[in-house]
Amino acid sequence: MTPTPGPASDPRRYVAPNGRMDRWFQVAVRWLTERGVSLMGSRVLTVPGRRTGEPRTVVVNLLVLDGERFLVAPRGNTQWVRNARAAGGGELALGRRTERVVLTELPVAERGPVLRVYLDRWGWEVGRFVEGLTKDSTDAELAAAAPGFPVLRVTAA
Repeated sequence: MTPTPGPASDPRRYVAPNGRMDRWFQVAVRWLTERGVSLMGSRVLTVPGRRTGEPRTVVVNLLVLDGERFLVAPRGNTQWVRNARAAGGGELALGRRTERVVLTELPVAERGPVLRVYLDRWGWEVGRFVEGLTKDSTDAELAAAAPGFPVLRVTAA
């Protein structure tokens, strides 16, 4: 997948991983999460590939907000987001505990509050992917950027 240039408000937006440090961090977090050690909400998401049906996995940050659970894609329209949209669900795992889940994309108008809490919690980790947004961004800035940041509601299957 090639990165899509353009502003954060572009729903086709995709920010590619950048170098060895991103890869190392992803491998380390995945290794820990697969062994039952969650780093600030990390989970392994498994969804079927939209073309092959083969299981595809990625480490995600599970956000709990007002009793609801969400996954946010700070890098935009990634492969895992596309696969989750097509499948409508998958599995979230932490160590040996696996839960089947339904994944429903939030409408753009509802993403702002979730993005704010996500940036408050994980801004240190994803800051370079979010084009200047922070937990202190205005509601208008978050609303303008929301199309480029998929947010999926997680419910039990």
